[in-house]
Amino acid sequence: MRHRGDAEPPPQPQSSPSNSLPHRKKNRKRRATTSVSSETSYPNGPDQLNTHIHHATVVCQDKPKPEESKSAVAGEGFRFGELRQRSVNGRDSFGESAVTAVGDGYVTEVSSVATATSERVESLELKRVLANDSIPKRSPVSYVLEKLYHGNSVWSTTTIGDEKGRERVYDTIFRLPWRCELLIDVGFFVCFNSFLSLLTIMPMRIAMTIWRLLKTRKFKRPSTIELSDFGCFLIMACGVIVLQQIDISLIYHMIRGQATIKLYVIYNMLEIFDKLCQNFIGDVLPMLFHSAEELARCPPETESMKFWIWRFISDQVLAVVASIVHSFILLVQAITLSACIVSHYNALPALLVSNNFAEIKSYVFKGYSRDNVHSMVYSDSIERFHISAFILFVLAQNILEAEGPWFGSFISNILLVYLFEMGIDIIKHSFIAKFNNIAPIAYSEFLEVLCKQTLHMQTEGAKKKLTFVPLAPACVVIRVLAPVYAANLPYNPLRWRLFWILLFSAITYIMLTSLKVLIGMVLQKHARWYVNRCQRRKQHLHAD
Repeated sequence: MRHRGDAEPPPQPQSSPSNSLPHRKKNRKRRATTSVSSETSYPNGPDQLNTHIHHATVVCQDKPKPEESKSAVAGEGFRFGELRQRSVNGRDSFGESAVTAVGDGYVTEVSSVATATSERVESLELKRVLANDSIPKRSPVSYVLEKLYHGNSVWSTTTIGDEKGRERVYDTIFRLPWRCELLIDVGFFVCFNSFLSLLTIMPMRIAMTIWRLLKTRKFKRPSTIELSDFGCFLIMACGVIVLQQIDISLIYHMIRGQATIKLYVIYNMLEIFDKLCQNFIGDVLPMLFHSAEELARCPPETESMKFWIWRFISDQVLAVVASIVHSFILLVQAITLSACIVSHYNALPALLVSNNFAEIKSYVFKGYSRDNVHSMVYSDSIERFHISAFILFVLAQNILEAEGPWFGSFISNILLVYLFEMGIDIIKHSFIAKFNNIAPIAYSEFLEVLCKQTLHMQTEGAKKKLTFVPLAPACVVIRVLAPVYAANLPYNPLRWRLFWILLFSAITYIMLTSLKVLIGMVLQKHARWYVNRCQRRKQHLHAD
């Protein structure tokens, strides 16, 4: 009597010329080799075949180890090295399939017979379901009872999740949004710090250079930093002078009077040109700095000196033209946002909805690499800074022209703009990371790279650096705030007006310098702390 757990002995081999193994006759005396072939039909269908396969596989798994080969030769057990399933007559019936077990020494190679028979089982199940006549005759009550007591009705269109799917959901909802917003905010303050450096550090260095020249009365060839500062100052001065000639009221009424082109269409067009100009001037300004460096290092009174002088002048002219165009685009974009805010037919929500959801549509459902997502976060930080400059423009226009109580509505509109921008950025990056299998830890690595840039540490490539040129926003801000200062000057003789101008300028410079020192020191302390934190995390001393 055989127990249930015991393996069924394999069937006796039939004499067949196709099953003879002439190349293994020499090894029959040295090791036990068993060849079993079964070409019998199975009247019970796949059940008997699967039982036979199971017993053959159990015998194969019970193969003795190499040190037990002697006992195996003595007949203590069987060794099957390979299982094959084949069809004798080439038909799909299970009754005409065969299983062959071939011994191959100490190496066991078992093919998955269950995989080979799964398609046959599925076809038989399909035939059984199609041949079942009880389905059309089933009553509605029995159908409802079957669906009620058997399984979940949603499983027909969904799958059972796993831990990886759960992690993706919680990464999209919780882990990635705060990392993304933190990275964008730090990038915003890095841009703000560069903007304040342009308005405070650069004028101080230029004043020191001029003072040294007047004191010594000897001309000394300027260094690379001094040439770069003079180049940036010339670009900013030309931009402010050109923008002063533009009538803001005329452009405002032209934009408000558009009936065919809506405000959000104009704003989206200007935003596209803003990104193009920003990318172009990001290449022009380093070219100007390179020419300044070569001109400072070039030996005097040589032919190359003239070459680098003309090259520096040509690069300077190109940078001035590009900066003026970019400044004009930013000014018109700020005027458009101001027209949306002060309009009486709720144009601001339409602008925010159309602009931000068009951004989601154009970004989310596309494939991106880690480097592309890294650059996209920096672009969002720069966009956040530009929006802040536009809001400053709207505030200045309200101070000059608004009548009645306007501060409450201004604050509510500004909060609406910032909340929309934050929400859209979070949704965009969360689903970009989800669709492109980017883990939330990648945004922490992006922040580490930005902190290293703040500490002036070397990064791997220029693509991982935040590239921001604050010349055009500085021209717009100076153009906007100049009328506010002029409107608050007292009507006194020229001597006193000059005094008040110098006083307001000194107070503004001291305030901006204090803000620059505060933001710069906080950024450096945060960058040093975060880089140390990331180093501890890499050493498994801290879990992020």
